[in-house]
Amino acid sequence: MHLSEIWIYPVKSLGGIRLKEAKAEEKGLQYDRRWLIIDETNTFITQRVFHQMALIDVALEEDGLRIFQRNDPENSIMIPFEPVSAEKLSVKIWDDIAEAVTVWDEADAWLSAQLEQRVRLVMMPESTQRKADPKYAKNGEIVSFADGYPFLVISQASLDDLNTRLEDPISMVRFRPNFVISETMPFEEDQWKRIRIGELDFEIVKPCARCVLTTVDPSTGQKGHEPLKTLASYRRVNNKVLFGQNLVASNFGTVKEGDELNVIE
Repeated sequence: MHLSEIWIYPVKSLGGIRLKEAKAEEKGLQYDRRWLIIDETNTFITQRVFHQMALIDVALEEDGLRIFQRNDPENSIMIPFEPVSAEKLSVKIWDDIAEAVTVWDEADAWLSAQLEQRVRLVMMPESTQRKADPKYAKNGEIVSFADGYPFLVISQASLDDLNTRLEDPISMVRFRPNFVISETMPFEEDQWKRIRIGELDFEIVKPCARCVLTTVDPSTGQKGHEPLKTLASYRRVNNKVLFGQNLVASNFGTVKEGDELNVIE
């Protein structure tokens, strides 16, 4: 079994970036979901409501992030890694209140124009300690602005299995994993408890319950019924539709595409 794809999503709910290698840190992969778009009540917003966020892409450049409209790449803005305005804020993400800092007034204006409502871009500073769900986290792990856990793994075989059941096959992008694993049986990841990718150890803490975000087509921004409708027919447990596994890291370092995956337990 091998690590076939590595993904990060620097701005929560905007486009993802596929990498050849990435640094695994306590909050997740470096740069993954360290930025968040909030509304005027300082509450996070996502594609679940603002489907047009699916059409805004992010590129990792030497000095920061370039955020751009996929269908009009010239319509873009550069976001420096170091916040310009750096006003401290408490932001609401799900049931959590997390400390963040504003990034730049120009970024706010650009994003507000794209999303046709007043929003701001914030960044999670290193000092913020947002706890992963203590019901499942093992050692008080912390997390970025990801929904609940630092890492998400899905096997390619699980997606292939799903696609045999769908009228129109979909890409893995719908599920926004960090790690895609090749050469497994479908849903083999459901059986893992501890795994090693390259030289790094990870613990599987809980299956990932999927939401309506998966029904937004990342290529068009249009919402449909799939894949949740089909997944619900064979992946429903306790009224939740499960696809992929949430992980926490036991040690930190670099993972690379092609790294071998070994099941420890």
